[in-house]
Amino acid sequence: MINLTAKIRKERNTDSGTIPAVLYGPGIENISLEINKKEIEKVFKEVGETLVDLDIDGKKYSVLIHDTQLDPITLELIHVDLYQPNLKEKVEADVHLELVGEAPAVKLGGTLITNIKELTVKALPKDLPSKITIDVSQLNEMNSSISIKDIKLPEGANIVTDNPEEIIVQIVAPEDVDKELAEPIEGINKEPEKVETKKKEEVEDKE
Repeated sequence: MINLTAKIRKERNTDSGTIPAVLYGPGIENISLEINKKEIEKVFKEVGETLVDLDIDGKKYSVLIHDTQLDPITLELIHVDLYQPNLKEKVEADVHLELVGEAPAVKLGGTLITNIKELTVKALPKDLPSKITIDVSQLNEMNSSISIKDIKLPEGANIVTDNPEEIIVQIVAPEDVDKELAEPIEGINKEPEKVETKKKEEVEDKE
């Protein structure tokens, strides 16, 4: 697991390089912390809401980055909730999706549309994936798509959804692109957007 360090917060935080945080969970009292801002941003980018090893002045905890708060104006991270779960009980976490590969249908003139950027996964804390990789190289034809039901997770992890038929990514013919963008698929609250996929060897390196 990824390591994260924190210190006990004894007074009001005035260091712009750190942000306040709180550790809580069954069997422990809430602990007010301060964490290096760049470190927590890097860790959250790498693992999302999955399990990390937290070191507080030499004491170890297995925690989930359970919630984050952003400044409404600058959108910078300003507070983090860290949750120590019961490692023997399943939990739910939102896991980021990462598209890799090249869709052959794009070379035929199609446009790759993405509708979902993360999925809720239920698993034991140690079994939560840090991300879900979707290979779009299987999209060979116009109107081909990948749905939630097509996603395979490691044993012990399950996607939480009321609609397994919901489309994650799809290829849209040129004449249908404007219509598709204007009329999102039923059940999707946000407008879909065009995305560029990355070749597997070009997937962004971890910082």
